[in-house]
Amino acid sequence: MVPHFITSLTGPLLELERKFLDATPRIERWFRLQWQEHTPPFYGSVDLRNAGFKLAPVDTNLYPGGFNNLSAEALPLAVQAAMSAIEKYCPDASNLLLIPENHTRNTFYLQNVLRIQALLRQTGLTVRLGSLNPEVLEPMRLELPDGQSLTVEPLVRRDGRVGLKDFDPCAILLNNDLSAGIPELLGGLQGQILLPPLHAGWAVRRKTHHFAAYDEVARDFAAMLEVDPWLVNPYFSGSSGLDFHAREGEAQLAEQVDVTLQRIRAKYKEYQIDATPFVIVKADAGTYGMGVMTVKDASEVQNLNRRQRNKMAVVKEGLEVSEVIIQEGVPTIETVEDGVAEPVVYMVDRYVVGGFYRVNAQRGRDENLNAPGAHFVPLPFAAPCNQPDAGATVDCPPNRFYAYGVVARLALLAASLELEQTDPNQDRTG
Repeated sequence: MVPHFITSLTGPLLELERKFLDATPRIERWFRLQWQEHTPPFYGSVDLRNAGFKLAPVDTNLYPGGFNNLSAEALPLAVQAAMSAIEKYCPDASNLLLIPENHTRNTFYLQNVLRIQALLRQTGLTVRLGSLNPEVLEPMRLELPDGQSLTVEPLVRRDGRVGLKDFDPCAILLNNDLSAGIPELLGGLQGQILLPPLHAGWAVRRKTHHFAAYDEVARDFAAMLEVDPWLVNPYFSGSSGLDFHAREGEAQLAEQVDVTLQRIRAKYKEYQIDATPFVIVKADAGTYGMGVMTVKDASEVQNLNRRQRNKMAVVKEGLEVSEVIIQEGVPTIETVEDGVAEPVVYMVDRYVVGGFYRVNAQRGRDENLNAPGAHFVPLPFAAPCNQPDAGATVDCPPNRFYAYGVVARLALLAASLELEQTDPNQDRTG
């Protein structure tokens, strides 16, 4: 199921989007066969960029924190998808423990937690919240601006199982990305399902691993559709051994930036794109838009001032950055309410369940929008149907968002491969 959204964006469909529409039966069958071989993450969100000449994911989050930004119209499909996921992992589950991030005073994030809790309750689960924060020693009631509240309780481990003082869950859902590391408390659980698995957290996960898996998915998809995989895939490379404070590793970073920019220039020339290529250099692990910069020339990463070095050196939880991904910059052609915008697509199990625009009037089309000044515009359903309008040729938002759903699902499939490839319990001897 791929919902359709209303959008303020107008303009002719891209040639790529037309190919998506013409090949809808092949695309949906291809995905169906892929999901027979691979298990999707429990949930995820994908940041997309529509440049007009390409449509590509730029980030995939396996601990999505913006369910509060989805429109009310999207919720029934989210509940259905959650039911499908729960039936797959633990069909007899009655109790679920939801573990949120530790920064429990962020009211926008708490609204996200409340929304997740409400969705899961509608699947027939009793859902309670447990905190990894060692400072939470007693149940803590958190009030929200709209009058609602959440109660977060300290975690308890007994007999190899994690729960609360009077609550033994069948399943544990993490909405905490484990940037601070893998807690010993969650290791070696007995008879409990942990979603997503521990190696999906940023203590293990790397963006370069994800986009290497995405390379594989994009090549297979493009071969099936007979298109250039670059149209849905950003070039990338990695650089390690960095110390931004000590200015170590700058030469290697500059070299990788230059190589990536040259590859982009070659594609721009091939497609006669009149634009300045750029790359986004960002921490190889972590979220929240920290440790990110736009680079148009390799010399820029060798002449960082103190403020820029400080910005790049540390991300969430105060972790120092020693590895980065150098990712092809995909400019966005989209605007909403006079602000530069990018779509964010939300998925539960293998289904697209909704989305929103991230809008930032203080940023340019070639900059990271997940930064101060950003706000979110929900995308409600445009029609209660699950098929794109194959007869439409221009100015058709449902078709545009069908294409967005396709590319987001490609990133979700890549996340499935990524988790398989990095699973510490996977037997690779055969």
